[in-house]
Amino acid sequence: MDALDRALKKNGASAYVMIGSSDNADMRYLTRFITTDPVMYIRKTGERGYIIVSQMEYQRAEQEAAAGVMTRADAGFLTILEEEKDQWRALARMAAGHAGGKVLVPPALPYALGYHLDALAGVITDTGTIASMRAKKSRHEVKAIERVQRSADRAMAHAIDCIRKSKPRNGVLWHDGKPLTSERIRSEMHSLLMQRGCLAKDTIVSCGRDTAAPHARGTGPLYEGEPVVIDIFPSDERTGYYSDMTRTIVKGDPSPEIRDMYDAVTAAHDLAASMIKPGVSGEEAYQAVVDLFSSRGYRKGREGFTHSLGHGVGLEVHELPSLGPGGGQLSRGNVVTNEPGLYYEKIGGVRLENTGVITRTGYRSLTSFSRDLVVWA
Repeated sequence: MDALDRALKKNGASAYVMIGSSDNADMRYLTRFITTDPVMYIRKTGERGYIIVSQMEYQRAEQEAAAGVMTRADAGFLTILEEEKDQWRALARMAAGHAGGKVLVPPALPYALGYHLDALAGVITDTGTIASMRAKKSRHEVKAIERVQRSADRAMAHAIDCIRKSKPRNGVLWHDGKPLTSERIRSEMHSLLMQRGCLAKDTIVSCGRDTAAPHARGTGPLYEGEPVVIDIFPSDERTGYYSDMTRTIVKGDPSPEIRDMYDAVTAAHDLAASMIKPGVSGEEAYQAVVDLFSSRGYRKGREGFTHSLGHGVGLEVHELPSLGPGGGQLSRGNVVTNEPGLYYEKIGGVRLENTGVITRTGYRSLTSFSRDLVVWA
């Protein structure tokens, strides 16, 4: 009996019902089926789950899905549509007929489907069973994340190499005869990742005071002596798994304030890596970093360490578990980021981020990229 069976039994539900495309991480996790069109997933207690697909998708689904497969016709949907013109009510009738009793549903189930299902069978909203299942990764999943991390390493190396080879002109960095911009670095990283079968969007390449906003994407030229924060979180197009990494670099001489912040963030990065292990809570690891920063004069407030220490990574770039206030106990098999940072509006920001897996004895980083602050040609 797995966690989903236990949730069904606990809630007195006959079946778990969800609908969505493979953009829905829970659906992709349960079915391993890639589809742009929504499919319905039904799983009864003690039985294998199955998806209900169109006839045109049936053969491919049988070959690729890690679930049983049924056509809409065999599921009775087309017959129901002859009587029921409201498609959402027709879907609800189909699901209720297969469930044979109360249904457990995810919080994000479309309202129209949930409304009719509740009237027909009774609905109980799940509290995150699938998300909790996804938090503990198998060896196969860890390898998938490790593969995409290797591509992220390559993209980061290319970005830093461009900055290293650049030459300053009146404070602006130039490369290959033109100014080196956030947009150019981002585009080249994305292009390299696409060549390796990975997808990336919203990559952060921020410079100077823009780095004081942790999620500022960055725009315009990069400058000599100013911090550049590069945060990339690509996914593997084939597997759907993400990784996440951040580095902060300076071409030239950083300010004393940035050097001191970098030293503190590096120390926090090391401390967190030593603490992240089975049995420790995400909140404990986070608080240890807060305390370290405070001991160095970087007290928590509107500026300073303004976000959590980390988060789970998998079929979503942000998933369970949390390494922040209220973060629960960490377990073997969790894949989490370690990303302390400091941010000050008048100085700039510094962040370091690795993705790693929690093993029986501690934290094994899947990111092996160097953490050097200063780069020179």
